[in-house]
Amino acid sequence: MSDVKKIATRDSYGNALAELGAEHKDLVVLDADLAAATKTGVFKKAFPERHIDCGIAECNMMGVAAGLATTGLVPFASSFAMFAAGRAFEQVRNSIGYPHLNVKIGATHAGISVGEDGASHQCNEDIALMRSIPGMVVINPSDDVEAKAAVRAAYEHEGPVYLRFGRLAVPVINDGPDYKFEIGKGVVLREGKDVTIVATGLPVSGCLEAAEKLAADGIDAKVINIHTIKPLDEELIVAAAKETGKVVTVEEHSVIGGLGSAVCDVLSEKAPTKVLKIGVNDTFGESGPAVELLKKYGLDAESIYEKIKQFV
Repeated sequence: MSDVKKIATRDSYGNALAELGAEHKDLVVLDADLAAATKTGVFKKAFPERHIDCGIAECNMMGVAAGLATTGLVPFASSFAMFAAGRAFEQVRNSIGYPHLNVKIGATHAGISVGEDGASHQCNEDIALMRSIPGMVVINPSDDVEAKAAVRAAYEHEGPVYLRFGRLAVPVINDGPDYKFEIGKGVVLREGKDVTIVATGLPVSGCLEAAEKLAADGIDAKVINIHTIKPLDEELIVAAAKETGKVVTVEEHSVIGGLGSAVCDVLSEKAPTKVLKIGVNDTFGESGPAVELLKKYGLDAESIYEKIKQFV
């Protein structure tokens, strides 16, 4: 897919904020001294009076965002996923989640693809943490189109939302004229009858590649893009599991507590199905080029193909 347009979803986040800022005067953006990296600097340049740099104090930033939300403003609190979900978890839970405030959390640099920043910054636990907070919506877009749509949907949604973005440029796959983003609704990217691949975020494009390779082997794979992990599109997943009899989940996140766990929770109750979870296997990451790390941890298209072929 080298000829396909590639954009990092963190860039999409910054651009979407600037677009929304022109439409909505109540939108404010907070950052923790990382505006150049999270790309909220794009918003800052356009609307400096509505951009607040809270410094390297993420926990305080969440408190500030909560306070702003009580005044009727719509704050987007931005930082790396490791800090937004990890360091500030208590404040997100108690100051935003518990009172169910209208705060949006823009978490960039998630997953193994953070690359050279290494294990301390490669957050593979954030989805698990955020989906455990009552009332928190968790969105993990797969490309530029979806990321921009997700930011707009988050603004329009009343209540806390966690948005997960990446550092690595990924292929644009949702640029069709019929694409529609709706919180809590999965998107069927490819029909199939032998196995269902349920993917989220960065690996979605790789899963489409893997499905093409499987087709050459006579394996017909259905591919579903789950951009919203909470609330999960249970109806779509259950129907697909009943249709194909086997399910594979793919995520750039720990296999503990993320998309795979959410899917298994649903299927164990409503449609017991054999499931293979592909993700980061109970281990920390390491420093290295993002593309090489994705390959080493089995999240590139070829690795996904091999694992699914063996599973089926």
